[in-house]
Amino acid sequence: MTIASLVGRSPTDLVTIGPDATVFEAIGRMVERNVGSILVVEGDALRGIFTERDYLRRIALEGRTSRETAVRDVMTADLVTVGPDESVDGCLALMTKRKIRHLPVLRDGELVGVVSIGDLVRARLQRAEGEAEGLRQFVSGGYPG
Repeated sequence: MTIASLVGRSPTDLVTIGPDATVFEAIGRMVERNVGSILVVEGDALRGIFTERDYLRRIALEGRTSRETAVRDVMTADLVTVGPDESVDGCLALMTKRKIRHLPVLRDGELVGVVSIGDLVRARLQRAEGEAEGLRQFVSGGYPG
């Protein structure tokens, strides 16, 4: 299973914000959309990602204020990205190795989606459930031949 099957929704569904917006605005949009990260874009270019973890480390612990701090000052700019042909298992391994929870998905340099570790775990569980059902049908004689 590839990431392409998980990012089939429209790029307009992506939760994004500009780098000059305040952290307060970013958090508001994240809460409104019930997501743990927001992609930072400028024009058509992906510039970074701002996550709940960024907030804890770069706002709360450093004594900054979310109403006065620009997203560009606290976002993660050193992005780890994947292409739509990457496997779910490959992404899970990458996220574990890099200790990240969100992966922007780029096709030919263009942002087409983002996947969270929750998305990947859900996809992996669905695949396992499908395999288990196939085995049950095979054992009971109901497997199509």
